[in-house]
Amino acid sequence: MLKEFNILMDYIEKHLTEDISDKKITQIVGVSSYQFRRMFSYLAGMTLNEYVRNRRLSLANQDLVAGEKVTEVAFKYNYQSIDGFTRAFKDWSGFLPSEVMKNKAQKTLPKFTFFIDIKGGTTMDYRIKEMPQFSIVGVSKRVPIQFEGVNNSILELAQSITEEQRNHMHDLADLEPMKPLNVSYDFDEGYLQEKGNLTHMIGMMTTKKNKYDDLETVNIPSSLWAIFPVQGNFPSAMQDTTARIYSEWLPSVDYDLLELPNFSYTDFQSGETEAYSEIWIPVEKSK
Repeated sequence: MLKEFNILMDYIEKHLTEDISDKKITQIVGVSSYQFRRMFSYLAGMTLNEYVRNRRLSLANQDLVAGEKVTEVAFKYNYQSIDGFTRAFKDWSGFLPSEVMKNKAQKTLPKFTFFIDIKGGTTMDYRIKEMPQFSIVGVSKRVPIQFEGVNNSILELAQSITEEQRNHMHDLADLEPMKPLNVSYDFDEGYLQEKGNLTHMIGMMTTKKNKYDDLETVNIPSSLWAIFPVQGNFPSAMQDTTARIYSEWLPSVDYDLLELPNFSYTDFQSGETEAYSEIWIPVEKSK
């Protein structure tokens, strides 16, 4: 798969002045654009859109130093107005385009190339489980994206759940693991840089119809799930494992991501930090 990733990087480089369609991404890398974008973010440390934007601005910097006019450079790299280009360029480089033309200031983001980096041979345990159609019933809210430490907004969501809501969830729950789940979906663009929000639900799995007005429902079609057990300090062990799933596991297996919510649950064992968790990722066999 790394070969296909690099072919796509070459294609993007040759078409930086054009829009890169999801269809073209899928055609080149052989997996859905959704899956590639998730893997790219963890491998590259930025979203694909941010990479393309920064490569365009990097080349724009070179063009300005070479003496091209701001107007020509702005429209060359798909900006709809001079003001929009100027703001984006200053946010990225710290300089106005006119300052770059005058002082020849240079900033660049090199073209990405992916390669295999073996880091200590640490194994990842997982199992594949087929699940029938089910629902997750619970309480949700939009929360800030946060990769490290305890997300206080999620903690507030958990504390807001009433005893009645909790009883209703348990009344409906009829599928293992029969535990409260943390469900994440509807991520904003820029999630890898901890920008924006996601929808977080705390709920339980069920095959029953939700009869309670105080609970929301997320419907999940029948599918395969890759399940990763995690033992260690909470939440850092889970956060580290999630990063490895997308950057190490997914590029090396014959499974593709499904565009469905992923979820996890946690059992605290000793004190408030040591825990056993499971991360559930929706997948399908590669075609």
